[in-house]
Amino acid sequence: QLARIVDTGRRLLSPASLPWLSDLLHIGLHFHRLFREHTAGPYEILEYNTALELLSRTGKKAVFRKQQRVRFLQDNVIAFQDYAWGEGEIFAEYKCAPGVVVDRYQDGDRWNVLISLRSSKQRGDVEEFNIERRVKDGFTKKAEWRQVEIRNPTRHLRMSVVFPRTRHCRKAVLVQRSNHRSCTLNSSHFHALPDGRQEVRWQTAKVPPLEVYTLKWWW
Repeated sequence: QLARIVDTGRRLLSPASLPWLSDLLHIGLHFHRLFREHTAGPYEILEYNTALELLSRTGKKAVFRKQQRVRFLQDNVIAFQDYAWGEGEIFAEYKCAPGVVVDRYQDGDRWNVLISLRSSKQRGDVEEFNIERRVKDGFTKKAEWRQVEIRNPTRHLRMSVVFPRTRHCRKAVLVQRSNHRSCTLNSSHFHALPDGRQEVRWQTAKVPPLEVYTLKWWW
């Protein structure tokens, strides 16, 4: 039996069989690309920068800003999706560019925001989306948090929180849900801004699919 297997392997790897194996490999790679594009969704996020700015020392006024550089993976994409959750009035004000908000609905504890692009995007097109959302009464405790949920393939993620001049962050911890791992951010993640405010910043170029990152802080 072993000799038969070895003989079959030799025939498959003989010079006469190489063109056939090459064709089979190309066919396999083609179907792999088609499957990957079909399951990846309509777009991928090349750069995802998300910042929370606490506008008051009480945490009653805050603004979220998202900047996402998106590459479309399918033809005829006409919508982009945003999402939000948290405490307080999380949609005190909402702005986006480009696009127009056409629907907003709640799914569990998450809110989904559907943005019409007002044009059709084709595979390979790249667009930058800028979203600003103001929050009232959302961060009033001594220990607070914010989250980023990865819903689309993402190449690079950057999270930051900007603290008021009169109330800085004392400690910050980043939690990654998939492996239940948490790490305390060190001094390299804390930055003094010219106007006296403080920024806590974290970033990664290794973003697993469907990951959830939580940034907790004490201030």
